[in-house]
Parts: sequence; structure tokens; C-alpha cells
Amino acid sequence: MKGFLYFSAMLIFSKILFPSKFNAMAIWPFIFLRDKKMKTDKVLINHEKIHLMQQKEMLFFLFFVWYFTEFFIRWMCYRKIMKAYRNISFEREAYSNDQDLEYIYNRKFWNFLSYMK
Repeated sequence: MKGFLYFSAMLIFSKILFPSKFNAMAIWPFIFLRDKKMKTDKVLINHEKIHLMQQKEMLFFLFFVWYFTEFFIRWMCYRKIMKAYRNISFEREAYSNDQDLEYIYNRKFWNFLSYMK
């Protein structure tokens, strides 16, 4: 949905919020980063902005219910936390498009559904 999300996300820095394998997290309207140096990583910020779009179009609460339900189901299937995480449809969409810095402006509404498998 073109023009659905024109904003500058508020960045918050915290080393204590993250397990060692993660550097960032999006919770509308914030992007939490492990380190201030990461604010210049355009791909990482774009990845998190994709998550903000997903959250907004799913009215926030539904996003988190779906996200953790899908994670749990995938974890039960794969029995590996990182494999389950990487195969969540929201993550698959974000990782597939985070290098396209125009993606958030051209993304179709509820496009994460096309990443369900």
C-alpha cells in the first residue's frame, strides 16, 4: 500500500534488552537497537521498519499474537529456535526485502501472507 507508512521511527538504544544473537527489535512506534552505531545501518533499520508496517496493518496486538503463535508452531516443527525464528512469515518478508530501501513505500497490504509456507 503505497504511502502507508511515512514516518521516522524513534530509535532507542539498550544493550540489556537483547539476547546475544539479536541486534534490533521493533515495537510500534519504536526501534530498539543494541548499540548507537547501528543507527547508520540502513538495511537493519529498513528490516525493522518493515516490522513496524506489519504491526500497524495488523493493529499491533494481532501482530504479536500471530508472531508468537507462528514462532511456537515452527519451533515445535523444527526444534531449533533460530530456524523457527527465521521461518516466521513476518521475518521471511523482512529478511527478503530489507536491502530494498524503497520496499516500505511499495509494499502491498498484508504482504507477509505471501511468505507463509
